[in-house]
Parts: sequence; structure tokens; C-alpha cells
Amino acid sequence: MRFLKHLYVQVLIGIAVGVALGLGWPSFGASLKPVADGFVSLVKMLIAPIIFCTVVVGLAGMGDLKKAGRIGWKAFVYFEVITTLALVIGLVVANVWQPGAGFHATPTSLNAQDIGTYTAAAKEQSVIATLLHLIPKTFVGAFAEGDILQVLLLAVLFGLALNRLGPTGEPVLKLLQEVTRVFFGMVHLVTKLAPLAAAAAIAFTLGKYGSGPLVQLGQLLLCVYLTCAVFIFGVLWFIARLAGFSLLKILRLIRDELLIVLGTSSSETALPGLMEKMERVGCDRTSVGILVPAGYSLNLDGTCIYLTMAALFIGQAMDIPLTLTQQLTLIAVLLLTSKGAAGVTGSGFITLAATLAVTGTIPVVGIALILGVDRFMSEARAVTNFIGNAVATLVIARWNGDYDSTKGDAVLR
Repeated sequence: MRFLKHLYVQVLIGIAVGVALGLGWPSFGASLKPVADGFVSLVKMLIAPIIFCTVVVGLAGMGDLKKAGRIGWKAFVYFEVITTLALVIGLVVANVWQPGAGFHATPTSLNAQDIGTYTAAAKEQSVIATLLHLIPKTFVGAFAEGDILQVLLLAVLFGLALNRLGPTGEPVLKLLQEVTRVFFGMVHLVTKLAPLAAAAAIAFTLGKYGSGPLVQLGQLLLCVYLTCAVFIFGVLWFIARLAGFSLLKILRLIRDELLIVLGTSSSETALPGLMEKMERVGCDRTSVGILVPAGYSLNLDGTCIYLTMAALFIGQAMDIPLTLTQQLTLIAVLLLTSKGAAGVTGSGFITLAATLAVTGTIPVVGIALILGVDRFMSEARAVTNFIGNAVATLVIARWNGDYDSTKGDAVLR
């Protein structure tokens, strides 16, 4: 029974137990939501200090600060190109598949009260508001809110300042190095609860929503899942291959984290583990500290696929055809709005509501159509986002000369 010691085996068992509980005892399964939420909260409380310590230690110990600037610039270019590609792929598949055709929904047949929270939050989303939101009101506030981009901004400023101090700042640097080890130790302790959290999350989803929405909106679900699979094993496989990596070996490296993401429907629960794995496989600490947190907010491949497909599905379901110009406008708007709600609870719906409101062609009330099935699509979004950021970190680190191929080959083998 040695195989039971592996975390990915334990999580798989947890998922199977969750399915059995959710379908066999729905009311009990639905009551397990606090268990899953507790695990996610435990991980989230560690994300901000880990990002801060990792980035500060990396920048403070770096001799040439221009190197960090090159990492940031290359990451920005990569993220924009790949997310645009994800948006286009989602658009093409939705046009060819037509998952919403024949639904014939009308605004009067939809319950606008169900989406009130998301439409209200969507009104607050704008480019200026998003940029200003990057700046925390206080230093501690960024950690209290757990906003990844705010913590990353503070970490970069702190690391640059510590770097300029030279030998004077070495005691602080050594302290932060030891603190980082403590936080990763806490992550290892919390991760032992992942199988229990996966079981609770799956049981809650199936217990609350059942299999009804799966049948009713199966076309959209199948469309999103297959498109994400095509993106992973087509686009990401090709990018990894160009950079000299094997996607299958990368997936094997991060299999524990992948199953945690699948079980909890949240890629944030595996962020600390991804950072640790990327360092272990040969990526420079500074690169990991910048690329992984930034990717979690700016490189959301799965979310981009979902947003375009959901928008077109709603238009097709409500018999509102979009012209090519309107669809291209949709992509242009999504390139901005998909970054705006990163890290916000229910960000998929908030971003979708904001996008539909800006384009003005499809009624925002249409998102009520996919409210019941959204939870089932979150796994595909989260897994695609997670794999996309793993590939991005490896590719950009090698592109920037921050990858130890000898160490990486040994680990991946």
C-alpha cells in the first residue's frame, strides 16, 4: 500500500469519495462547503507572505536589477500574446459549435435577481479603477486583503530598496530567507488536508446542483472542456516543445497540485506548491517570484476561453447574432476586463457582466442562463490557468537565461 503515501493518490480517493457523497447523500454533501472553504482560506493566508518573501529575497540578492526588468517585459509580451490566442480560440470554437443555438431564451424569462451581486460589482470595473487598485491603501492592507498584484508591487519596491542597501541590508535578507523556509513548511502541513478538502468541494458541488444543470447545459460544458483540452494539448504543448520542454513531463511534475486544483476548483490553492516546484526544476528564484504571481492575475488562459464562449453562448441562446466586428470588439474589451477582476470572488461572472455591459449588444441579464452550471466549468478554467502558468514560468525563465537545464533535466526525468 505504499502508493497511498502519494498525495495525488490521496486526492484522487478524496474526489471519488466526494462524488459518492454528493450523489448519494446530496443534503450532507451540500453541508460540507465550510470544510472546502476552510482549506482554501488556509492556503490563501500563506500566499501573500510567500510571494512577498520570495520576490524580496530574489531581488535583494540580484546583482543586476536590469535582469528583473527584462523578466517583466518578456512576461508581459508572452501573457498578452497567449491570452489573446486563448480568446480567439474560444471565439472560433463557439462560432463553429454553436452551443447556444435553439435555446430561444428571452430577457423576460430570466431571473435578474440571481445576478444582482455580479452586475453591481461589474459597474465598479474600469481601466482606471483597476490601475489604482494596484496600489494598496496601507502596507499591511495588501496582506490583509490578499491581493496578489498589490503584494507583488510592495515586494518589488521592498526588494529594490533592500538591493540598494548592499551589505547593510544583509541581516534583513538572511532573516527573510529563513522566514520563507518557515512559510513553505506551513504549506506542507496544510497540504496534507488537500484530500479532505477535495472530497468536501466535490460533494458540495454535486450535492447542491446535482446533475440537472449538466444535462440542461451539457453543450456548453462539453464545448468549454474540449476547448480547454485542445488549448492545453495543442497550443501549450507546442509552446513547451519549442522551448525544449515535454508537456507530459511538466504535467507529471505538477500532478499533486493539478489534482488539488481539480478538487477545489481553485488554482490559488496550488500557487505555493507551483512556486516550489518551479524552483526545484531549475527556474531562478527571482523569475519564479515574479512570473507565477503575475501569471495568476494576467495569464488566465482558461478564463479567457470561458469568457468568449460564455458571451457567445448567451448571444446564441437569446437569438442575438454577433457580427465579426462585434466579436472583435468583444475580444478587445476582454483583453482589458479579463485582467480587471483577478483575485475577486466570482470574478468570472463579474468580468463577463462588465464586458457585456461595455459592448452593449447582449443583455447582461443573460448571464443568469449559465449561473447554475458555472461551478462545473470552474474546474476546466482553474486547471487550464494553472497549467498555462506552469508552462509560462518555464518558457520565460529559459527565454531569459534563468533556467538551469542540468537541474531541470534531472528532475523532469
